[in-house]
Amino acid sequence: MFRSTQVKAYLAAALYAIIISLSFLFVKLALTVSDPMDAMAHRFTISWLAISIPVLFGWVRLHISWKDILRILPLSLLYPAMFFSLQVYGLSYSSSSEGGIIQATVPIFTMILAAIFLKERTTLWQKLSVMVSVAGVVFIFIMQGAELAADHLMGISLLVLSCLSFAGYNVLARPLSQKFKAMEISFIMLTIGFVCFNGMALVKHGLDGSIQTFLQPLTSPTFVLSTLYLGVLSSLVTTLLLTYAISRLEASKLSVFSNLSTLISMGAGVVFLGEKLEYYHVIGAVMIVAGVLGTNFLDKVRLGSRIGLRAKKQSM
Repeated sequence: MFRSTQVKAYLAAALYAIIISLSFLFVKLALTVSDPMDAMAHRFTISWLAISIPVLFGWVRLHISWKDILRILPLSLLYPAMFFSLQVYGLSYSSSSEGGIIQATVPIFTMILAAIFLKERTTLWQKLSVMVSVAGVVFIFIMQGAELAADHLMGISLLVLSCLSFAGYNVLARPLSQKFKAMEISFIMLTIGFVCFNGMALVKHGLDGSIQTFLQPLTSPTFVLSTLYLGVLSSLVTTLLLTYAISRLEASKLSVFSNLSTLISMGAGVVFLGEKLEYYHVIGAVMIVAGVLGTNFLDKVRLGSRIGLRAKKQSM
């Protein structure tokens, strides 16, 4: 039987996956108006303002010390700093559908990192499932053939690195998420993102003498709508949902929800952006999803064999 807290955690994870799946679409829309760095700066400005309002008015009280900030800072470098920056630059060279497909590799990276840092053991079936998922990604790349130009390859590589940084967050965040409240971790992470991305954007504009263009994207309704979605839902709300879910679910179990994002983002890219979905994208996505499901749920094979063996011994 699932406890009520587990049900809430799974619902939070599912809602997180749905919001993230559509973020690929809105990132692509924002990049039609702005460059990646400015898009990230405005995105985290909105996120920081949204989370700061209830804190400033006293609706939410935080108990954070400088020592706590230093403890959460390394985690914030993985997510949101590295994850979102690698993702937005990767999507500037690749499609929304490909971003969603590559997102499905997060559970594989999570399992590998958990084995290294948390000493988690896996079954043979889980290892085979990892190979199936990796084969799905390789299959897509091979079938693209000549389409995989240098800039396209760079985009894919950046997206893979973003998945790796998110997997690292999944593995390392659990101890902190059990010590601090979701709102406290989210406030620190979004504040760091706000300072980091705005600082880099302003330095960039200052160096090339284009500081007057920093706010120009905000005159576009498309950019404003996309940034509101990315800033409030895809950054703030998902950070709260993810922090809540990861405090109650194992990292490997939580990461399987990224596959829901894969399917939705692929469909959104085709329907709203007119991206062409080739048959090999579908085959590769099925292989990735099947492999990740096996990675997360075939541990029951080992568990089942142990139960059966125990029952057999007891009957003797």
